[in-house]
Amino acid sequence: MYKALLKPLFFRLDAEDAHHLVFNNLKRAHRLPGAAALLRGLYDYQHPSLEREVFGLPFRNPVGIAAGFDKNAELTDELAALGFGFVEIGTVTPRPQPGNPQPRLFRLPQDEALVNRMGFNNQGAEAAADRLRQRRNRNLIIGGNIGKNKDTPNELAAQDYVACVEALHEVVDYFVVNVSSPNTPNLRQLQEREPLIALLQQVQERNQALPTPRPLLLKIAPDLTDSQLDDILLIAREAELSGLVATNTTISRTGLTTPEAQVNALGAGGLSGRPLRQRATEVIRYLSRQSRGKMPIIGVGGIHSAQDAQEKLAAGAALVQLYSGFIYEGPSLVKQINQALTVS
Repeated sequence: MYKALLKPLFFRLDAEDAHHLVFNNLKRAHRLPGAAALLRGLYDYQHPSLEREVFGLPFRNPVGIAAGFDKNAELTDELAALGFGFVEIGTVTPRPQPGNPQPRLFRLPQDEALVNRMGFNNQGAEAAADRLRQRRNRNLIIGGNIGKNKDTPNELAAQDYVACVEALHEVVDYFVVNVSSPNTPNLRQLQEREPLIALLQQVQERNQALPTPRPLLLKIAPDLTDSQLDDILLIAREAELSGLVATNTTISRTGLTTPEAQVNALGAGGLSGRPLRQRATEVIRYLSRQSRGKMPIIGVGGIHSAQDAQEKLAAGAALVQLYSGFIYEGPSLVKQINQALTVS
């Protein structure tokens, strides 16, 4: 029904308007008597073989929704009903911010891809924390993807990440430090070895000082070289990270079938979706091999089918996340992946 009826309607709208429409309708539908049970019956597939422990946390299945979809923790109960094993909210910043000017989210249907330059638009860490305190489904694993405000200089970035940890630590199960988004000016400079280790050590120090320290992960870009990935692994060990999220969106436009002039007209932004599949898998495989499988990885990038998810897991990912594939394939994709993993 999604691909035949709903998707054509949504794709006639501006991409961000369609996103908000889906959000609002899911929330409305979920409030109706019996609606949550109906959604679970249609899309939620659970099996004991899907359960796994990663970062010391019990995941009911390995398929999550990536950061960027539910920025403000508005839809966690609804996403649980659609079968997701975990939800990563954010990217959240300490203070609310509007993000970049619209339009800032674009589809490339020929490539089954998205380009976004959202710019960490969110309502702030306290607002997200308040919502998570009110959620009904307490068994769903929640990740908190955290970033810095746009007007915070890089030399003070650690203060913003620490502020997010302090605001969210009681209501999330793990944290992801996001320094790899291409849509906040100069943010990716924090991926360089010296500033990154300084940042992560400060965040980890505060995290470990809390009554309930959370697993701390780092989300990395797909555009890093092998030597930079080697540095990431060294830094991860030095900062005692629990894992990595590979990968964020790419600034590359290589290999697209959409006409170059049309792509260029969209302007800057991170590319996600099917064109990212191969590179994201390569990064996962490299990190897994170099760490000898000792660094848990959440694999994300270009998962549009059960086969794509299996590819990420075979490359060394412990868990996978969807975003663009969820937009293009619809909610049945979660069930298809979990069913395939049960059979395999």
